[in-house]
Amino acid sequence: MKKIIDILTDKMQQAFADAGYDARLGVVTVSDRPDLCEYQCNGALAAAKQYKCAPIVIAKAVLEKLDASVFSSVDIVMPGFINLKLSDGFLTEYLEKMRTTPDFGVEKTGDGKTVVVDYGGANVAKPLHIGHLRAAIIGESLKRLYRFLGYNAIGDVHLGDWGLQMGLIITALKERQPELCYFDPDYTGEYPADPPFTLSDLEEIYPYASGKAKQDDDFAAQAHAATFELQKGRRGYRAIWEHIMRVSVTDLKKNYDDLDVHFEQWLGESDADKYIPDMVEEIKAKGMAVLSDGAWVIPVAEETDKKEIPPCILLKSDGSAIYATTDLATIVQRMRDWNPDKILYVTDKRQSLHFEQVFRAARKCALVRPDTALEHVGFGTMNGEDGKPFKTREGGVMRLAHLIAEIKDVVRGKVIENQIAEDKVESTTAKIALAALKYGDLSNSPAKDYIFDIDRFSAFEGNTGPYILYTIVRIKSILRKYGAYEHLPIQNAANDYARDLMLSIGRFSSCAEFALTSSAPNLICAYVYELAGAANKFYHETKILSEPDSALKEGYIALIALAKRVLETSISLLGFDAPEEM
Repeated sequence: MKKIIDILTDKMQQAFADAGYDARLGVVTVSDRPDLCEYQCNGALAAAKQYKCAPIVIAKAVLEKLDASVFSSVDIVMPGFINLKLSDGFLTEYLEKMRTTPDFGVEKTGDGKTVVVDYGGANVAKPLHIGHLRAAIIGESLKRLYRFLGYNAIGDVHLGDWGLQMGLIITALKERQPELCYFDPDYTGEYPADPPFTLSDLEEIYPYASGKAKQDDDFAAQAHAATFELQKGRRGYRAIWEHIMRVSVTDLKKNYDDLDVHFEQWLGESDADKYIPDMVEEIKAKGMAVLSDGAWVIPVAEETDKKEIPPCILLKSDGSAIYATTDLATIVQRMRDWNPDKILYVTDKRQSLHFEQVFRAARKCALVRPDTALEHVGFGTMNGEDGKPFKTREGGVMRLAHLIAEIKDVVRGKVIENQIAEDKVESTTAKIALAALKYGDLSNSPAKDYIFDIDRFSAFEGNTGPYILYTIVRIKSILRKYGAYEHLPIQNAANDYARDLMLSIGRFSSCAEFALTSSAPNLICAYVYELAGAANKFYHETKILSEPDSALKEGYIALIALAKRVLETSISLLGFDAPEEM
């Protein structure tokens, strides 16, 4: 189903062509002056220089050729703006098609295509903290958006499970319990099914080991050696690693579930490790890697670069792989397993240079198809009121679970004040708290740093998640009181508030598509806020349930029911949903 903006553009471009002008000039946009018109075309102004003719003359010529069947009015305003308003019939027919077509008729632009979204990046054996928040919720929203538009979207957590932190834990565990069979190189029996540590133990062991390695060179050397032996397949160390994975991943899944973030693949750096040897040899054989101070590197600088782009290091001088090596091997794995049309990485924007190097190296070495898109969505930091990265009151990095608990505490009080049934307090609190957290983050451009403000994000008024939920809940209440409504068709706008709401609903497809092409969930937030505002104005200014004219009432109900569905779909794309009451 075509977007409204495309239908209008097609008609305007045909008119430009029929009037003897370049059809590409007939692009229609949403009006930036809604007090004057709903849509506009400024092509006549752009054409004036090209055709050496006054824009007003061009606009009038185009208007004579325009099929105006979908417009209630078409006005030309000096010096040559073409202002457009939709006819009631066209708008009503379009919304009725949205109501009766799956997914509101949104065009499935990704049909037959696969995208891999790499957006977790959690490190095994470490608890999730607020530094993991933005990757999780921005990535989840983008994945949902791709899936909604028809893509086979695969979310991969890409765990940090193969690096030095493993050697540090193994070394610290050996220091504490040297008698364990895992450390006996001559042991040939089965290793215990239960791990020799708990999750709490792991969370204490890693920071201890990390701190000691910075002060004790011998301990650090042992940790590096343990990491090397693990990666080379030492049996006892692999068994410890498997214990760490089971204990840690179980906890990570619980934390991600609390965020309503779900991955199709729980792969990590370890899964890419087996691809490294063959990949390295292939890159060397192609002559794409060169020796530099004993290290193998892939030159990726280009003549058009305006800043220095250092080579991508393939192997260090001691022959070991690094982060870039693993990322290149992961690309190899993804191309072999899924052959994606696009791989999207959601990480801190400070990694932008790293991904520029990796992407260039992947293309230069033909690790991806020429038409496979590689994109890095870099996000900014979540800051406290002091403008610095958000910290606990004690100055440490806050665990994600603690942050969620804090928001729930704030929201719970408001839910209880609203006299929600006792047995629904916790489930309602959880939904509102998640909306506050996710919307508060996603309403900002991904690349932007922002101030995290629990009180503002959890407010039931203003541009917040709870406000959006409250709008949906109020509509649900009206629909419950009315009764069966699913069969009711959309009718012509009965007042200006109804028309504004209809126009907002009609822009859903354009918004979803633009948010995807821009990799910007904040555009969905902006749309949802606009739509919620239009819905609120409509039911504040219109007597819906008390309307004596039954036909008119049916039209009102059909309209708010469609608004509710579009709002619910939009917030689902953002990664949260609405309670029944609040």
